[in-house]
Amino acid sequence: MRAQIEAQPFAHRCRVYYEDTDAGGIVYYVNYLKFMERARTERLRELGFAQSALVAEDLLFVVHSAEARYHAPAKLDDELFVTADVIELNRASLRFRQQVRRVTDKALLCEGQFVVACVRADSLKPRAIPEALRTAFASVAGLPPAGE
Repeated sequence: MRAQIEAQPFAHRCRVYYEDTDAGGIVYYVNYLKFMERARTERLRELGFAQSALVAEDLLFVVHSAEARYHAPAKLDDELFVTADVIELNRASLRFRQQVRRVTDKALLCEGQFVVACVRADSLKPRAIPEALRTAFASVAGLPPAGE
């Protein structure tokens, strides 16, 4: 079953450190992917699911595909606002829409979509998203709990 959904807004704040930048003090492009990964992890945590606990239950989320578009640079010491909104919930995957904005002027710096697959930690084979996780993601998206 594939459900198209509009998730409630979620955002993670972070700051640009020297290690995130190139010699010119501009965020190196791949580091936006790191910022977005952290926001997805914090989204899970906000729903009550720590990734360390999921691994103990033989579950990992891995990025299946990533699409990013860069609009403007972030610079050293900028504070960023990174969203992580689920827009599609499938049996064994989630699609996130993400944006990175600068806090001071709300300028859109980077945006993208990421398909994250649920796999078994021991074999890396696909597995269904556990019902508790599906229900949590569905509830923040305004969907009825699974099975209703």
